[in-house]
Amino acid sequence: MTDVDDETGGPAHGKRVGWVELYFDLVFVFAVGQVAHGMVTDPHWARAAAALGLFATLWWTWIGFAVLYNRRGDDSRAADRLFVLAGTIPCGIAATQAHHVFEGHPAIFAAAMAGVRLILAAAHRWPARPGLDQSRISWGYTVSAVLFGVSAVLPYTWAVWAFALLQEAGFLLLGERRGRRRGESRQRPSRAERWRLLLKPPSDPNLAVDSAHLAERFGLFMILLLGELVITVGTAALERPADDVAYWASLVAGLVMAGALWWLYFSSAARIYERMLDLSGGNPALAYSLYAVGHLFPAFALLLVAAGVNLSLHESPPQAAAWFTTTGLTTYLAGTRVFAVPGRPRWYAGLARIAALAATVCLAFLARVLPAPAVVVVIAVWAVGSTLGAAGIRHRALDRMGDDPVAFLRGIQEQRHRAAGERTTGS
Repeated sequence: MTDVDDETGGPAHGKRVGWVELYFDLVFVFAVGQVAHGMVTDPHWARAAAALGLFATLWWTWIGFAVLYNRRGDDSRAADRLFVLAGTIPCGIAATQAHHVFEGHPAIFAAAMAGVRLILAAAHRWPARPGLDQSRISWGYTVSAVLFGVSAVLPYTWAVWAFALLQEAGFLLLGERRGRRRGESRQRPSRAERWRLLLKPPSDPNLAVDSAHLAERFGLFMILLLGELVITVGTAALERPADDVAYWASLVAGLVMAGALWWLYFSSAARIYERMLDLSGGNPALAYSLYAVGHLFPAFALLLVAAGVNLSLHESPPQAAAWFTTTGLTTYLAGTRVFAVPGRPRWYAGLARIAALAATVCLAFLARVLPAPAVVVVIAVWAVGSTLGAAGIRHRALDRMGDDPVAFLRGIQEQRHRAAGERTTGS
């Protein structure tokens, strides 16, 4: 990370991503590739749903190490590096077993996931750091390790995994609970109150996350997933003749699409998320909302797009090829909220956003009248158009946000309350 952040125009701050973290990501290059390959070998929606569940399991495993290093990791300490390096072994084993999970044989994968969580449990307990008590996190990972171990011999594997991941989410980034006095009624907080709590620094500074490091870690993971799309397009060249014009058109279209998706995320969404997390003082609940959960579906959408483009380049593309591509693109656009209009949007702005997302997914119907490579070209053109349209919207959001997202969000809330009051008065 440099001394000056060119994107935001202000001084860069926060810890650097460690070299050992980049090495750790190499394992997940292979792992996510296996998930995408699983959808290519059996292009049906049931397989895509299973791939999402498998990806979510790997996703939370990666997040465990990202948050660990964010809060207490240091490349200068050998113990921190050794825990991450040790984690590459069971993660690598799990990556090799991904296809067996699709085939209904998850035992070795589950055992590997249990081993990963034992390493995370030990890493959060030893070596002890002054003022940093993460024993609850350590015990939580121990429980997850037991659950994954038991799931290797149980018939309802996915249910056990879902429960393990949900309880991990509760202790890893939602560790600070708001107390309730005796006799106090339990009321659902308003949206403004929830934003206030999310933008409030944690009472325990040890629970805070480093916004610059976390933003960079997730940005690198998104690059990793975009790389799967680039690899998909490039490897298709090994199986097609050099004079195949349709292939070369889809090759260019695939790379253009990858560039557009990169632009959509890194030119707007990534900057907004980091700025909000930085203002909150590293609030772990906000990090959970923006990154851990907020990035899950857009991240998986990139794999869905990669699988769809891969299938489109086959000699006889299945019907699911176009649908995987357009559904993935739609999920990515919705998940990164690139069409969200800041401030007080008109009624037609929301309608236009819904229409744009619906039109994106419906591009798959073009496969009935156009060859698969031509559909990829059309979808790439649409992605570029979406990028151009979203660029102005998101830059206006950044300009209005300035250095005080609280005032920006408060202004939106006040405008909405006034609009609601006007509608009530008018009726």
